[in-house]
Amino acid sequence: MHSKMNAVLKVIICLAFSGLIMGCSNTEEKMNRTASDILGNSNYLAMSYGGYRYADHDIEPTLDELKEDMKLLSAIGIKIVRTYKVHRPQAANLLQAIHELKEQDPGFEMYVMLGAWIDCKNAWTDKEPDHNIESEANAPQIEETVRLANQYPDIVKIIAVGNEAMVKWAASYYVQPGVILKWVTYLQELKKTGELSKDLWITSSDNFASWGGGGSEYHVDDLNKLIEAVDYISMHTYPMHDTHYNPQFWGVTEKEESLSDSEKIDAAMLRVKDYAISQYESVANYVKSIGVDKPIHIGETGWATASNDLFGADGSRACDEYKSGLYYKHTREWTNEKGMSCFYFEAFDEPWKDGKNPGGSENHFGIFNVDGKAKYAIWEFVDQGVFDGLSRNNNPITKSYGGDLQALKDQTMVPPLSNEITTSN
Repeated sequence: MHSKMNAVLKVIICLAFSGLIMGCSNTEEKMNRTASDILGNSNYLAMSYGGYRYADHDIEPTLDELKEDMKLLSAIGIKIVRTYKVHRPQAANLLQAIHELKEQDPGFEMYVMLGAWIDCKNAWTDKEPDHNIESEANAPQIEETVRLANQYPDIVKIIAVGNEAMVKWAASYYVQPGVILKWVTYLQELKKTGELSKDLWITSSDNFASWGGGGSEYHVDDLNKLIEAVDYISMHTYPMHDTHYNPQFWGVTEKEESLSDSEKIDAAMLRVKDYAISQYESVANYVKSIGVDKPIHIGETGWATASNDLFGADGSRACDEYKSGLYYKHTREWTNEKGMSCFYFEAFDEPWKDGKNPGGSENHFGIFNVDGKAKYAIWEFVDQGVFDGLSRNNNPITKSYGGDLQALKDQTMVPPLSNEITTSN
């Protein structure tokens, strides 16, 4: 009897020890995951994230609020988030919040694409922007991203130099590609000398046009050198904006006029998906044309759920929650099938984006609203119970519209007829 008990105890001890070893091994494996492991991996969905909850942009999200948001995103399979700037506390605080969540739960996974904001000289001032000279604020942005990447190497896996910093419609601040090239090259050199992890991926996140998918004005030598220098291309595509600015793809076609309203909307959103794919292909074709083979991932795309401006009832009739939900699903299906990451824009509504106009589309890109209501795009997760025990602003996570699909569809706008649309500038 005694020998049998000893044998049982040995088995229990061995199993426990094996479990400990496996747990340590899994934790170490997560510590060592690189950008090449997680980008394009559908088990590591990506999302753009700000977390600012108020119309006053000076009110920073607290550590507890950042943790609350990371738990909500983790619950729906998001494991990579993208930030935009480091001159405010948000990015550093987010990294601290993720670090503390990992300390509390070694199984918690969340990685960061850390953005450095890049401007031209005189950006956002009353002086004329000089697009050929960079802002003095750029160097401190880069140095802070380096510091944070080295402080949190288990979390920061990507650095993005600039956000829509080269696209020429960003008239207040855009720079020439040579400025981005300078900083990408600098960061790549730090990797070579061991001052940054060799596994850290460096990119710039910009509109598809800026990556060669636009007109010949973008096809300059410094862009070609930049494409060579980055580890991957992070491109943006926004069909929602083009329902106003370049709307030929958007309206109900003559063949579709006999369809029901619901069928017209569904058909339009499939054309939207094809439009986004065409912008991706325009970049891929340009990159191929200059003899380069680089991964391409979607650094941003999204669809607002409300608009009292160009995309609302008095405009292109694009923005409502049903269309936004369809776009989210179409985009995830396309990018997952293609083996691309998509940093969908964005996780939560941010009222500061158009603080003087609460109904403006820029405030309503989230898949959650400010108070934690899950919008149509993610209703299924409420049904699955993944938010049980989680909250935002002290509110449990429930469905928008009370989960009433018909009520949601009653607020959905049918796109205009294609022959009623004129191109706007």
